[in-house]
Amino acid sequence: MVQALREHAGLSREEFAELVRFSKHTVASVELGRRMPDPAFVERGEEATGNTGALRGAAAHLARQPGLAAWFRQWARMERVAITLYTYECRLIPGLLQTEAYARTLFTQQLPPLDDQQIEEQWVARAERQELLRTRPNTTFGFILEEHLLRRRTGGPLTTTQLIDHLLHLAMLRNVEIQIMPTECEWHAGLDGPMQLLETPENRWFAYCEGQRGGLLVSDPKELSVLQKRYVRMRAQALTVPDSVSLLRRMRGDP
Repeated sequence: MVQALREHAGLSREEFAELVRFSKHTVASVELGRRMPDPAFVERGEEATGNTGALRGAAAHLARQPGLAAWFRQWARMERVAITLYTYECRLIPGLLQTEAYARTLFTQQLPPLDDQQIEEQWVARAERQELLRTRPNTTFGFILEEHLLRRRTGGPLTTTQLIDHLLHLAMLRNVEIQIMPTECEWHAGLDGPMQLLETPENRWFAYCEGQRGGLLVSDPKELSVLQKRYVRMRAQALTVPDSVSLLRRMRGDP
């Protein structure tokens, strides 16, 4: 909204920054959704763009997205408009693919422990993210999952069976590809850890790598090139989509 009104007023980011008395970097952060605007920013922005009331109205609906880790929120916003999203995971089933039972198992095992409200907030946020798989049919979703994530049976046999059923159902969607990386794999391009790759509507690529207590958003073309090459190699090393579906069915106990 800020960017649209600024451009409609014929103001560059630098000119707008002078009028609202914030740095151009702050203006950029607000426009890109990386920073919540201060009340003074909103009021001065109204004055700079003609006092339409649009910024005040939009600001009233801003929230900090409870249930999402602070370091993940920017990536979650980018997910909502992505045209391509590739994910490799070796630690746990990715949030976009989790069942409620599996997710709640993860939430109840967190340390330090979460209270009931925090667990509910995290599940609601995760369930909302999962709608992307169905509400964005023109977005390509690709997932490479390590076989041991299902062999571990997180949450118990019933939770694992439900999870496999859920993966098989999602694998039927035309915009979703699920590949399993077999446990016995002599050559593996993903040994440095999990990664996500994302393509924007402007055909720009970004990556996201997450660790124990934080995440790293990658935009440097050289670093992106390395991660893209690794993901491409892993797609060749993992089981094909049909073979992955067959393995999931065998793990479930189907003949």
